[in-house]
Amino acid sequence: MEKIKIGLVDDQLLFRQGMAALIGSVEGFSLVMEADNGENCLSRLAELENRPDILLMDMEMPGIDGMQLNEILHKRFPSVKVIVVSVHAGERLIARMIDEGACGYLVKNCDKTELVTAVNTVFSTGFYINSSVLKAIQHSSGNRQQAPKNFMGIPVVLTAREKEILLLICQELSTPEIADRLFLSTRTVEGHRNNLLLKTGCKNTAGLVLFAVKYHIYEVVY
Repeated sequence: MEKIKIGLVDDQLLFRQGMAALIGSVEGFSLVMEADNGENCLSRLAELENRPDILLMDMEMPGIDGMQLNEILHKRFPSVKVIVVSVHAGERLIARMIDEGACGYLVKNCDKTELVTAVNTVFSTGFYINSSVLKAIQHSSGNRQQAPKNFMGIPVVLTAREKEILLLICQELSTPEIADRLFLSTRTVEGHRNNLLLKTGCKNTAGLVLFAVKYHIYEVVY
């Protein structure tokens, strides 16, 4: 079984060492890259032939901070899925990082189980946002009757099939699983997924989930 390749970017040596030890203890994970700031991260990624599948990244670093790095990574290395690992847990910040291309968000006081779950989930489905964050975003979104809009404020009209697929994405089903559930080809599901990204202006699957929660297309169970 091929291991999930992981990169780690954090300016705190002790935290990096602890995370490296944790990653090394998980069967199926392989730490392939470490960097202590954004500039070094970009240099390492440019040099590597075998880039990480998942990049665990801090928010507060000297030079290029996590917010800037997240945006650059999405443009230069779109195949690398970013999970932010930060001390900050505000839903607005999390939503902004997801909007800029991050696939997941963890607070630094999470346990090993959640970290492993997040990495595996992002690798298989493209996103990880824990239920408490989703509930906070749903609660802060307010009016259930608000019409969905993209990031430019343009109304978004989804077909019944697109809504159906969006709900299954929110339930963490992969493209093959959605295809099996709806008796569709994987190519057709990918076509609908791409249409959802285009219509909503979201950059990835995590963004689609936040869009669905924000506009109450998907209701988080309390």
